[in-house]
Amino acid sequence: MTPEVKALVGRMQAFYEKTTDFTASFRQDYTYKSFNRTQTSTGKVAFLKPAMMRWDYEKPAPKTFVLSGEKAYVYDPEAMTLTIAAAKSNELSAAVTFLWGAGKLEKEFSIVRQPCPECQGVLLELTPLGAETRFQKIKLEVDPKTAQVRRSIVIDPDASENAIAFSDLKINPGVSKEQFKIKTPSDTQVVDLTKAHN
Repeated sequence: MTPEVKALVGRMQAFYEKTTDFTASFRQDYTYKSFNRTQTSTGKVAFLKPAMMRWDYEKPAPKTFVLSGEKAYVYDPEAMTLTIAAAKSNELSAAVTFLWGAGKLEKEFSIVRQPCPECQGVLLELTPLGAETRFQKIKLEVDPKTAQVRRSIVIDPDASENAIAFSDLKINPGVSKEQFKIKTPSDTQVVDLTKAHN
């Protein structure tokens, strides 16, 4: 890592270590490499330490994804289903856990700055140092003033790209644990995959 990149990564890590919660609007552009098409979704996201996050997709279809404790919940109001799955937070990549102030990026990734004329911030490319089956690499667009991540791009093993841009970021607004409980109508079908392992 160059001294400039190392300093920015250090500031970014420190920023999220002292952030207890945040909310933002997001735009997700998922580009399917094999089909050469992009699906765009928008919604709101909330994070709370330790290891809680909620993604409320609004367009093109409403859907809610919650990670809380060791479980992941996916609520699809149109299908009227709530799926519960095991999600071990200690198995998540530092690419996610650094947002909670855990996981050291420079221990898990080789990090270089990439040219990006259209970027408003600095684009960092993170390549896993160890064996990683979930993705090839990650790109983070970082605001050099605040050291906040403005956009993340995860490149899948098949070269598909999952780009998420954040806007209207609010740091430490006081997100409550109640926000990570999904309230569903009584006739929602619950599919609990965690019970299949017992």
